[in-house]
Amino acid sequence: MANAAAPVDPPSLNGTNNKRVAYFYDSDVGNYAYVAGHPMKPHRIRMTHSLIMNYGLYKKMEIYRAKPATKQEMCQFHTDEYIDFLSKVTPDNMDQYAKEQGKYNVGDDCPVFDGLFEFCGISGGGSMEGAARLNRGKCDIAINWAGGLHHAKKSEASGFCYLNDIVLGIIELLRYKQRVLYIDIDVHHGDGVEEAFYTTDRVMTCSFHKYGEYFPGTGELRDIGVGAGKYYAVNFPLRDGITDDTYKSVFEPVVRAIMEFYQPEAVVLQCGADSLSGDRLGCFNLSMHGHANCVNFVKSFNLPTLVLGGGGYTMRNVSRAWCYETGVCVGQRVGPQLPYSDFYEYFGPDYELNVRPSNMENLNSREYLEKIKVQVLSNLERTRHTPSVQMTDVGKGTTEHQEEQDAMLDDLDEDTVGMDRRSTQRQWERRVEKEGELSDSEDEDLAENLGVRKNGFEGPKRRRNEHNFGMDSASASGAATPQGSGSDGDKNPATALGYQGEHDAELEALAKEDIDAKDDDGDVEMGDDSEDKKEDESIAAHIEEVEMKDADAPLNEDKNEAAQTGELKSQPEAAVPSAEEAKTDTPSIESSKDTTA
Repeated sequence: MANAAAPVDPPSLNGTNNKRVAYFYDSDVGNYAYVAGHPMKPHRIRMTHSLIMNYGLYKKMEIYRAKPATKQEMCQFHTDEYIDFLSKVTPDNMDQYAKEQGKYNVGDDCPVFDGLFEFCGISGGGSMEGAARLNRGKCDIAINWAGGLHHAKKSEASGFCYLNDIVLGIIELLRYKQRVLYIDIDVHHGDGVEEAFYTTDRVMTCSFHKYGEYFPGTGELRDIGVGAGKYYAVNFPLRDGITDDTYKSVFEPVVRAIMEFYQPEAVVLQCGADSLSGDRLGCFNLSMHGHANCVNFVKSFNLPTLVLGGGGYTMRNVSRAWCYETGVCVGQRVGPQLPYSDFYEYFGPDYELNVRPSNMENLNSREYLEKIKVQVLSNLERTRHTPSVQMTDVGKGTTEHQEEQDAMLDDLDEDTVGMDRRSTQRQWERRVEKEGELSDSEDEDLAENLGVRKNGFEGPKRRRNEHNFGMDSASASGAATPQGSGSDGDKNPATALGYQGEHDAELEALAKEDIDAKDDDGDVEMGDDSEDKKEDESIAAHIEEVEMKDADAPLNEDKNEAAQTGELKSQPEAAVPSAEEAKTDTPSIESSKDTTA
């Protein structure tokens, strides 16, 4: 049966990108761990960063380490009491806060762990500074894979989330943008973000999620907002096993309609990777390319976009997807071959940048999806009149503070222009490599310190657990290829083994080595001729060195030592044997001593 058009369009990556991308990462984020056996593992963000660095994607974007969010910044959304509790509770004193743990839902799904408040600060700081940089027009896309914790409420932890960095980022965007669109492709409903903006028309929330006996139990089709926010909450409930093509058939029409009717000035995209196939807690059947298609489609509208992480509990798949989507943002195709990195062994047994769908049943029928889509589009028709916002004084916030801090650091960098010194880490991280530009060698040590491993994934493909079968190894061995009788010696080595297909350099080299290894009887020798020749040459070189040093000394070698080394000691007047003579005509130890006598 002939296949129809590809259900998921490949990203339009032609090696060039006019998007300015800011990437936020804090190296401390991977040091935090919830509790033993907990499915949420911040280590996945470190794995993602390692892939990003070793694929060379860092050259296409500016890298920032955001200042952790302060208590005051967190309290723009959360209550003072809740944030104060998060800053004080630790595993050592948690028994003293038993009452507060029940009040703020901290305990089971959201355990107390070492560095809890610092972890929240890293997540919130990256999203807020990303939003601030978008406000200032310093970038077109801001990425914070440590963010996207969409379940946290105003005074309550929920679903592994303590601080709602998404709401903090949107609040920062609203200081300069009239309307912000929030899109959530996590398998769970983005209840915390929807609840925060349920009564306003300045933020439209759109969530595609599993609904029905599934956490958090919200996100019904009829949940559309209240008051001024009525029809500005969009929920698309889905069932188990949705595939790439069916997801695309509902995602793109809905988002396109929102862009047409709502006309947002900025977009926040939560890229929860638990909607991928094979997730530990998820139940969807999306491939990596189907998931990334959502990122590519949102990017095509050319709006300031804040890209965040979220759920995802199979670490190797989460890091694969987020690395690939980083490549989509910067306009560079990556994979499928994985580069060597600090976490290379996590990606076995295929060692490829790919998440494939399984054969699970898709319970989302065309009729069901069409019915939901018609209702969602009908609700969006009621938002045709784009809401406006009265101009007000936004005051001083993260955007202005960041602008002042950057100005001071820029002045410091400019003061060093013309000095004989290396680039600072800040200058290296902010530098974006132009197409075809060669990198400076002085950056190699700094790049290696930041996780870039030498050689990466470049070079010829090698067979795992075996030596290189390339042409160079055959020619470097120095062993001559024996010529058979008749015209066999003129044959291509691959043809000599019966291969009649098209030219293949790797197979040809392998066949040539097989022929080289055969002796006169046609049996394959177990040794390596090249190693034997190298050993003979080293013996001859050592003989020559000893002769030059001890030309006047009599030969007084111990018989046992001579037998072990096989070295020939001759008279001072004797000529130094060549390599061929040393290999074929070396006299026995007894005859050598007779000659000396």
